Amino acid sequence: MHFDYYSWIILPLIIFFSRICDVSIGTIRHVFISKGFRKIVPLLGFFEVLIWIVVVAQVMKNLNNIACYLAWAGGFATGTYVGLQIEERLALGLQVIRIITNQNCDDLLAALKKGNHGITVVEGQGGVGPVKMIFTIIKRKNVQSVVTIIEQYNPSAFYSIEDIRNANQGVFTQNSRKGFSSIRNLFSNKK
Repeated sequence: MHFDYYSWIILPLIIFFSRICDVSIGTIRHVFISKGFRKIVPLLGFFEVLIWIVVVAQVMKNLNNIACYLAWAGGFATGTYVGLQIEERLALGLQVIRIITNQNCDDLLAALKKGNHGITVVEGQGGVGPVKMIFTIIKRKNVQSVVTIIEQYNPSAFYSIEDIRNANQGVFTQNSRKGFSSIRNLFSNKK
């Protein structure tokens, strides 16, 4: 009696890595849908389902193999993690940062302007007195640099960050690197 390496090691590894691929693609596909990149979504969906159906067929052929089930579940969990890591590195899309402060923010405003970040300042009334609300719309990859500026020049300021789908007619930080800067033009439908 010999050990069946293919059924108990090789096939589960194939299933595991295939699931990582199809779930990662699915995660990225969902992100692209939410960000408005419509042209690439069907292509990603095609490969996601193609991989999935091939793997399902292998699992169905080996219903008595618990290693295939474990590989399926482990690949799904790992694929979700990998997909989120890829999405985080791509840093696609725009975000709005709202800064609310009751302190002098002249240095903060100057630093944001120096970094070529478009800003809008609104006078407001907070719970404890007058405040200034500063709005800036930036590319996701620039969020950390703006947060660093806020923490350096006005560390007690309240700020919130939210995703936005699209923005038009504003001052936006210039790209400091090439690559994904034109991805919206390549993969989105123009209206």
